[in-house]
Amino acid sequence: MEIKDVENLAGLARIDLPEDEKLSLIKDFENILGYVDIIKGANVDGVELEFDHYNAWREDVETDRDFDRDLIIEQFPNKQDDFLKVKKILP
Repeated sequence: MEIKDVENLAGLARIDLPEDEKLSLIKDFENILGYVDIIKGANVDGVELEFDHYNAWREDVETDRDFDRDLIIEQFPNKQDDFLKVKKILP
């Protein structure tokens, strides 16, 4: 792992990192990836998995819901006339 990889990840996460923290993260990533390599090389022949997990499937059932427009507007905390006011999301 190189500094450009950390800078790319920081760019994707939209965070600014000082140079010393980038170097520290390189060491951390190398340790994590080294541990993953150890796990990949583990010999699990003859090991039986024991767990009680199961898929909890259910049929989709259509249910009637009470979505009354006036009731929703009445319960909304910030409104003006028949409009619901929300916080601005985009800059």
